[in-house]
Amino acid sequence: MPKPSLPAAERYHRTALARLQNLLDAQRDALDRAAALCTEAIAADGLVHLFGCGHSRMLCEEMTPRQGCFVGWHTLVELALTYHNLIVGPNGLRQSLHLEKTPGYAEQILRNFAFGPKDVLIVISTSGIREVIIEMAEGAKQRGLPVIGVVSRVHCEQARPAHASGKKLIDVADVILDNGAPVGDCLLELEGCAHKTGPFSTLGGGMVMNLLRCEVAQRLVDRGIEPVFLPSHQFVGSRTIEEQLEYFYAQYAKRVAPLYGRQG
Repeated sequence: MPKPSLPAAERYHRTALARLQNLLDAQRDALDRAAALCTEAIAADGLVHLFGCGHSRMLCEEMTPRQGCFVGWHTLVELALTYHNLIVGPNGLRQSLHLEKTPGYAEQILRNFAFGPKDVLIVISTSGIREVIIEMAEGAKQRGLPVIGVVSRVHCEQARPAHASGKKLIDVADVILDNGAPVGDCLLELEGCAHKTGPFSTLGGGMVMNLLRCEVAQRLVDRGIEPVFLPSHQFVGSRTIEEQLEYFYAQYAKRVAPLYGRQG
């Protein structure tokens, strides 16, 4: 029986795989520097915070809580900037996109936390230009946190800055990781259609984040520090798993507790 013809799926598959293949070698130095910052933070009982608007929230949650995650990663999820799946009406996309452009909003987020002296912030944004993104990065640096940016470098370089300062995330972050997405994110042109489809930033961003996670885990182990992993909770009814889960919760709570101490 002949295989079904899937021309668009096959083109996307080929194009996406080619981009994924190039993600590591093109940025070994940047990944090394990012892994060093994250390893130092977690080894010193600090936190690596993750922030992103809209779809970028997925990559924050890819790091934690997620199978294979370990204590030391912490998501700064602002629901007003991410919970827009209704598109229209309450919590709609219009409101979320408006808030991304609102000067001063990032500072109101950052004021809720007492960041530690060893903490790091990863800011995830394919375009790297929105006001809240720039101000989150700048606010973190003012508090002494190194900042790692995850962007589409080619898109960010070509995009017009939105912030009044004229800065983009690539101008503010200490280290830039590239998710490999093209300008506009989508890979696939469709015959007879004016628009492209098949975005890549989720695939590329997920790959980059997991490259970073795996490298940090190995470096911690090499130092004799055993990461506290989230165990697989799919094995229902296992007392051992339940005990490991409780240990993970306790260690996570202990690590994040200082964040809610003396806030700014």
